[in-house]
Amino acid sequence: MRVAQLQKVERILICGGTGCMSSGSVKVMDALKAELAARQLGQIEVVMTGCHGFCEQGPLVIMEPQGVFYRRVQVEDISELVQSHIIEGNILERLLYQDPGNQQRAITYRDVPFYAKQQREVLHNCGHIDPENIQEYIAAGGYQALEKVLREYTPQQVIEDVKKSGLRGRGGGGFPTGLKWEFTSKAPGEKKYVVCNADEGDPGAFMDRSVLEGDPHAVLEGMLICGYAIGADEGYIYVRAEYPLAIKRLKVAIAQAEAAGYLGDNILGSNFSFRIKIKAGAGAFVCGEETALLNSIEGERGMPRPRPPFPAVKGLWGKPTNINNVETFANVPLIFRKGADWYAAIGTEKSKGTKVFAMTGKVNNTGLVEVPMGITMRQIIFDIGGGIRDGKKFKAVQIGGPSGGCLPESLLDLPIDYDSLIAAGAMMGSGGLVIMDETTCMVDLARFFLNFTQKESCGKCTPCREGTKRMLEILQRICAGEGREGDIETLERLARVIKSTSLCGLGQTAPNPVLSTLRYFRDEYEAHIREKRCPAGVCSNLLTYYIDAEKCIGCGLCKKNCPVGAISGNTKEAHVIDPAKCIKCGVCMSKCKFGAVGRK
Repeated sequence: MRVAQLQKVERILICGGTGCMSSGSVKVMDALKAELAARQLGQIEVVMTGCHGFCEQGPLVIMEPQGVFYRRVQVEDISELVQSHIIEGNILERLLYQDPGNQQRAITYRDVPFYAKQQREVLHNCGHIDPENIQEYIAAGGYQALEKVLREYTPQQVIEDVKKSGLRGRGGGGFPTGLKWEFTSKAPGEKKYVVCNADEGDPGAFMDRSVLEGDPHAVLEGMLICGYAIGADEGYIYVRAEYPLAIKRLKVAIAQAEAAGYLGDNILGSNFSFRIKIKAGAGAFVCGEETALLNSIEGERGMPRPRPPFPAVKGLWGKPTNINNVETFANVPLIFRKGADWYAAIGTEKSKGTKVFAMTGKVNNTGLVEVPMGITMRQIIFDIGGGIRDGKKFKAVQIGGPSGGCLPESLLDLPIDYDSLIAAGAMMGSGGLVIMDETTCMVDLARFFLNFTQKESCGKCTPCREGTKRMLEILQRICAGEGREGDIETLERLARVIKSTSLCGLGQTAPNPVLSTLRYFRDEYEAHIREKRCPAGVCSNLLTYYIDAEKCIGCGLCKKNCPVGAISGNTKEAHVIDPAKCIKCGVCMSKCKFGAVGRK
């Protein structure tokens, strides 16, 4: 494929997010640099960027300035790619993204439906700049907001603009950010702290990690503006140790910001001083709760504190402390660079701006997406996500992580905002989206998430420690085919008690997956309990394997591979499965070439 206006390549971007790096993007970059040097094309700049979002298609390579988008590039493709695109001026068609719906190939990343229907504001630098080069951040408008704030705003004016923007905390609860800053600002005491919560522990969530890896200076700038507004001179970023690349790039960014005068004493010639430290967490999910996080920074066991007093009054080392998550801080520079009115014009009446989601599960296009508040789940899953894999039917989406809820097909057109999700029995959370198809058992899913939160409970309060354990035991019984009448009512009663009496947010939200699946998929619970049947065919104790005599040709493959000798039959005659011996491993179904083995 040749493009008449194919521009001379000046810069090649290679996705350096964790996903693409695990797929080999570092080796791709090394091979590309070597190939360019061998062909005397060393003047072309090769840049390792942060996450570009389309994790499903990595490693990603983008030719600038035109933005030609190559996906799943491997080391063995490099020589042909350089020859075709750079030397001959031809697009290497086989490495372009092909839409599975209309089979059209996208030349630039802007042509890919995954990107075309997003509104990338927080992620505008991710995938486009070198996160370890402060000059690239500055060239993209970085630190302009801080300079503007220090030159033109009083601390109270900063807070008023954040309130005017309508920004709400992106960590889960959705509390108004400006109001939170104001509480800390007005709290008595000369020493105050800013804390960035980067303890992203939800299964399948990688929003904060990707921002830290791809645009760390945006988070630093947001923390600086917050520090100026509330009167703090010191900040901490609490990031889990399982994010080594994020920690590495944060350390580089902090050192560069200090060298450039954006961190330290008398920043940019003002009387404002601010320093930032990194605290690596040990990976306890409960440390995502802000008071447990503060205990961990102080060197104590990560367990929540009773509230009040709230951290805004008595936080880190007993001093007033403002805590926001990574995405919240990354939004702040946008508000002051583009204006509070501009920001408030995005989204809905009560949920302003955009939201970053990590989309995983049974969807064609997994990855990191950013969309305006108010978009529907259908638009995210089918327009951006490309629909359900293998042509299967959509069943549900888990939003908000282990503390969130499951929404059914009937709510696909629900607008995504804080209040609508709460009303539907879910929550925004930090932004994890797990997509499920018809093969997902909703009872088993509720068991999975409750098992996670039960293990992650710090054990400090009885409702969470004991209540989630009792709920989990009931779910395990139901999935094992031992459910009994009254189990559903017991689950609902326990859930209400745990939600209303637990000490912190982990316990208060732990029952959500159970309550939401009971609300929308109660029939599956009833089928497990009353009919001893798993409609999705997942819970092995509730399955019965059989052989269709009309389809079976008696080849003996199933009999030969059965690990317990549960199958009998002569060659060229229909075989039979003995249900008393069958351990329901599914080997017979996977080995049968004629579709004769079924389960019910």
